[in-house]
Amino acid sequence: MTIYVDADACPVKAEVKAVAERHGVEVKLVANGGLRPDPHPLVEVVFVPDGPDVADMWIADRAGAGDVVITGDIPLAAKAVAAGAKVLKHNGEPLTQANIGNVLATRDLMADLRAADPFRQGGGKAFSKADRSRFREALDRVLRSVAPR
Repeated sequence: MTIYVDADACPVKAEVKAVAERHGVEVKLVANGGLRPDPHPLVEVVFVPDGPDVADMWIADRAGAGDVVITGDIPLAAKAVAAGAKVLKHNGEPLTQANIGNVLATRDLMADLRAADPFRQGGGKAFSKADRSRFREALDRVLRSVAPR
């Protein structure tokens, strides 16, 4: 079991590390750069070349059944779900076979709406302590569910 983190813009890297340490699970933080190597024996920082979706492709090529993927990238999430991995968004929301189709459709719809209205601002609410807590609980729950018995 490995936790793969799409780490370039991930706001919950510290939370992943803390929960993974408690469960003794290996973590791979995958990024184009901007991260310092981590001395923790369970954490490996993987640097991939610059380019669109290179980190996503690296993760998608490796994640499978029994692994956990942490990402806000919906196409990567869809590939990971199809490969049998458990997927969590940064707010702790699980992405599964049951909901990934709707999430992809919503993503595409919102992209079309933003393209049609250049004045539409993205934004949204700020990432909160409650979001971090919800994520930690969700990751803990997922790790318990995929742990070998």
